[in-house]
Amino acid sequence: MPALKPTVYYARVTWLGVVPAESGLRAVPCDTLVVDFDGPVGESHSGRTRRSCSRVSAQHANGTDIANVRQMSILSAEEMALIETKMGIEALDPGWLGATMVIEGIPDFSHVPPSSRLQGPDGVTIVIDMENRPCHLPSREIDKAREGFGSRFKVAAQMRRGVTAWIERPGQLSVGDKLRLHIPDQPVWSHLDAARQ
Repeated sequence: MPALKPTVYYARVTWLGVVPAESGLRAVPCDTLVVDFDGPVGESHSGRTRRSCSRVSAQHANGTDIANVRQMSILSAEEMALIETKMGIEALDPGWLGATMVIEGIPDFSHVPPSSRLQGPDGVTIVIDMENRPCHLPSREIDKAREGFGSRFKVAAQMRRGVTAWIERPGQLSVGDKLRLHIPDQPVWSHLDAARQ
C-alpha cells in the first residue's frame, strides 16, 4: 500500500536560481536547473552531507557532518507577496534570500507536511524536509539592494519562509513546470502539542 498520496494540488515553478560558491547567500536566476542526488548541479548547498548549523543545534554540535536535507530552499510566491507587504517593500528578489526555487499554487506552502514530495514532469522528485526558519543572513543581501529594509525581513518572514528540501529522484526543473504535491498518507501525531511544550 502506497505511503504517499498524490493530491489535487499542483505548483507552477515561477523562478529558479543557484547560489554559486563565491556569492555567499545570493542566488543567481536561471531558466533550467539540473538536479542529481547531491542537489542542484553547481549549487553551493549541494552535496550528500553538510556541516550542521543552528537549525539542528539541539541534536548536533555545530560543524558536525550530517546528511544534507537542505539541498534546496523553496519559497512560495503567495507567501513572498505577504512578506513584501509586511516589510513595505515593492519587490523582494528571491536571489536575495538564497532561493533555489519559487512556486505558486499551493496554499500555506511553508506548512505542508514534512516528507511531502513535489514531482515534476520528467519524474524529478523533491522531498520536503521541513519549514525553513527566517534568519539574519538574507537581511544583509536585502540591505545591499534596498538599504534599510533588511532588518524588517526576519519578523515579516515568520511562518512564510518556505521549506528546505532534498532530491529523491534526479531530473530537470524549468520555469513554468508543473509539480504535483504528494503527502504522507498518515494522521497527524496525536501527541504533537504535548511534545512541543
